[in-house]
Amino acid sequence: MADTSPGTASVYRCVLALPFLALLATREGRDEGTPPPRQLARPVAAGVLFSGDMLLWTQAIAEVGAGLTAVLVNLQVVLVPALAWLVDREPVMRRYLLAVPVVLLGVLFTSGVLEGGGAGADPLRGTVHAALAALCYSGFLFLLRRGGHSGQTVRSYVVVIASAAVASAALGTAWQGVDLAPDWATLGWLLLVAVCGQVLGWLLIAVHLPHLPSHVGALLLLLTPVGALALGAVVLNERPTPLQLLGCALILGNVAAATTRRVS
Repeated sequence: MADTSPGTASVYRCVLALPFLALLATREGRDEGTPPPRQLARPVAAGVLFSGDMLLWTQAIAEVGAGLTAVLVNLQVVLVPALAWLVDREPVMRRYLLAVPVVLLGVLFTSGVLEGGGAGADPLRGTVHAALAALCYSGFLFLLRRGGHSGQTVRSYVVVIASAAVASAALGTAWQGVDLAPDWATLGWLLLVAVCGQVLGWLLIAVHLPHLPSHVGALLLLLTPVGALALGAVVLNERPTPLQLLGCALILGNVAAATTRRVS
């Protein structure tokens, strides 16, 4: 709905969020002091990966369609626990391994790909871009989760978003350009994305993701395509098909099973 380039969208959704995040970080800084410089490397790297995810994913939507990009980018449900196992030696539950194929099938149904939702201007390039976005997304989530264990989560997250803005400006300028003076309608939509996504959504994820097993956090993030489907129905008057509703049921059922078993 913002109707702008990937670089412009990525830059402004970060830049517009920074004033709000800075206010929150100021309070945290007074309570906990200033973090040492050595702790900044991880959030900077996470921000660069987040920038790559935003740019590649936004580009892939036009090339392969929103449905298939939702499937490919959510390969994080496999990649993030794999990284946690390889790097941190975090055990992967057997029931999670059994649930992954069902969850991915649910994402596939929800995306609408099997009902013609995979159309786009350049499916091959779009698939490559979406797959690369999934790799960046998984690395970003892994680093975001690890960074949350060191304290001062909000200040660390501000560094993530600031570095993502800088990286998006550099990469976006080289790739399709960045509009430094978008119209008010575009700015309005991007401000909404910044507040709902970067300030509220991702800040909550940054704060709470470190306290969850990697596989539970990865599953909970699959609620995103379900929420997008619901918003499409309410805001854009899109009507989900029975197969998409079945996909939502598969995702919600597996997420509920994973989190309920964790609590119990």
